[in-house]
Amino acid sequence: MSESQLSTNPEDYNLEEIKQDLTVIAKRAGDMMIQARSTKPAPGTLAKKNIVDLVTETDRAIEVMVSNALRQKYPTFSFLGEETYTPGTPLTTAPTFICDPIDGTTNFVHNYPNFCISLGLSINRKSVVGVIYHPSRHDLYSAIVGKGASVTHLSTNQVTQLPLQPPLPLVNLQSCLLAVEWGAERSGPNWLTKINTFNHLAASVEDGGKMVHSMRSIGSAALNFVAVARGDVDAYWEGGPWPWDVAAGWIIVEEAGGLVLDGNPPKEGDEGLAQLDSRNFLVVRGAPSGQKEVAKEFWESMKGTFNYEF
Repeated sequence: MSESQLSTNPEDYNLEEIKQDLTVIAKRAGDMMIQARSTKPAPGTLAKKNIVDLVTETDRAIEVMVSNALRQKYPTFSFLGEETYTPGTPLTTAPTFICDPIDGTTNFVHNYPNFCISLGLSINRKSVVGVIYHPSRHDLYSAIVGKGASVTHLSTNQVTQLPLQPPLPLVNLQSCLLAVEWGAERSGPNWLTKINTFNHLAASVEDGGKMVHSMRSIGSAALNFVAVARGDVDAYWEGGPWPWDVAAGWIIVEEAGGLVLDGNPPKEGDEGLAQLDSRNFLVVRGAPSGQKEVAKEFWESMKGTFNYEF
């Protein structure tokens, strides 16, 4: 059966088995990361665009391992990986494994512990299975559409449903802890959009800003999604992530009660929903109330700045 003949109905697949397969692969990848960090101070470091955007031989070795394992068992599924992506290749409706072998590569190179593998399955261009393994903490996050999200601490095999605590209502931006990222692009209109938005979010109300409670930079899009799903941060905003950065985290956030929205202010009448390949995201944690109100307040705060363009 060719890719074009495969069903685009998630119910036609054994998603639990797929999650278990991705879990085994993620653990193997985590072992490869930890071994690389323990044997070399900076394994095979190469510059991609600049010194901030790094790629390592470990990235490539993990992606080869992942793609080989998945193609052996699921030969008719598509595969989209960061290290083998060909620019311009679209994300199709076919069942597609989406892989970031090391999300947080700069952290990995600097031996900063916030790095992970992100493995997702999309069907009909929607994330339906997600597995993220954070090997430095032995935490494995997973979700299946309609089945909830959880974290397993592999040292004890303790499984905890997400979010970690019953979520409180969201009140307004001023009371929110936000996750943001600097990214690799440090010039041009998108950089100005980012800096202008950071400034407006952080500035005091007296100076016309929103004065959010504070902002954090984890250094990994996947782990930022995880932080929202856990309830550690209230929201995450970034322009620039690719599908492999967000596919696994997307379903984990949604199954934990959160929302994944467009990072740019929506047009009139638009709900502001994002797509896997939108490359600009506002992610809001689960809450009994206030999610859409905080999103609208955030979008309102961006008006007057440049929109992200990719």
